Amino acid sequence: MGTVLIVEDDPVLRRGLEDNFRIKGYQTLTAGDGNEGLTNALQERPDLIILDIMLPGIDGYEVCSHIRARNLDMPIIMLTARDEESDVVMGLNTGADDYVSKPFSIKELLARANAFMRRRGTCEPLVYEFGGCRLDLRNGTLLRQGEDVALTPGELKMLRLFLKQPGCPLTREEIRAAVWGHARFVTLQDVDQTIARLQRKIEPDPNRPPYIRMMGNEGYQFEVPQAHGNRTDR
Repeated sequence: MGTVLIVEDDPVLRRGLEDNFRIKGYQTLTAGDGNEGLTNALQERPDLIILDIMLPGIDGYEVCSHIRARNLDMPIIMLTARDEESDVVMGLNTGADDYVSKPFSIKELLARANAFMRRRGTCEPLVYEFGGCRLDLRNGTLLRQGEDVALTPGELKMLRLFLKQPGCPLTREEIRAAVWGHARFVTLQDVDQTIARLQRKIEPDPNRPPYIRMMGNEGYQFEVPQAHGNRTDR
């Protein structure tokens, strides 16, 4: 199943999560504070991280931010003791893939973890090229005409989602779920705004975008012009 790192300062909850993930076939690593969790994440490179927000030392936001700054793309599910918009949005903005509010169902957490692992296990190119753009998933970098383009974690996830499904119409709901998980505080307007920012970064003409096209009022579709082609490397 892969290796999961559980970063949780409550020893009872940490042990319970460890036992349940092991029963499901995962190898487990654990940490009781933010510094130890970050060290394990950078050294061991687990396939999945379960990350509490409130931790001794550095908190979960900092841990997540440092991990993403190293261009590591393993899924991160945050655990928050409060179901508040500010907690969720901050976690997603630092690069978390999903969140679960305490108290939570272990079955739901395992289901979300398994879903991320299935997607991670599918064969995907390491490099996407379209037009004058090159997205390298090995280090999370985007080049446009040879120049670095800074992407937020949400923009990177969204571009990756589109590139994996060229020519496939995606509704706003589908995009929101794929990029922000189950964060109900993220609105469909947030989807539109993120797409608009992404278009300004990759489109030759954002006012007449050839790549990310709106499909009626329902969603968007990524198209790669035949003249440019789409090369991928593994």
